[in-house]
Amino acid sequence: MKILYFTLAMLFANVAISQTHQITKHNGEQLDVNFIKNENGLIYYSLNGSSEEVKISKHAVSSITNKQTKTTQKVSDKIVVDSKDDFKMVTVLPQEKTIGLKQAASFTGVSTRTKGEPPIANQKQTAMRIKSKSASNGYPFVSIVEKGDGKYEAIAYVY
Repeated sequence: MKILYFTLAMLFANVAISQTHQITKHNGEQLDVNFIKNENGLIYYSLNGSSEEVKISKHAVSSITNKQTKTTQKVSDKIVVDSKDDFKMVTVLPQEKTIGLKQAASFTGVSTRTKGEPPIANQKQTAMRIKSKSASNGYPFVSIVEKGDGKYEAIAYVY
């Protein structure tokens, strides 16, 4: 009788510990995880046997599938940038929301100042130039870090 109770306990414990969700990334990678939450452009989850919270950018994730109910929730669409004309599709992300994306390139430059224009116009013009350069190289994401004195560093990301 003890063996029967032990076997049932192990069976139920295994079901409770097992991974409940599957994250499918845009690069085709699939992760078996315990989904926690989707908040502020980041997806929080924990890995098997760990209570540590891991996060990934929602832009890197295609969908989340609940293994128990077999329901799939779409998280984001894949952005395909083929030419310089697709610069409007390039997304500028803050550095903390690039987790899970691969760094592809880094480039620096100086933002040009047009006399009489407010600083926000200069930032928009610089962002447009960076997005255009990123699109011409096929990078769908870019993070801009201003260095001061009108200099910047842009880091391009891919799936």
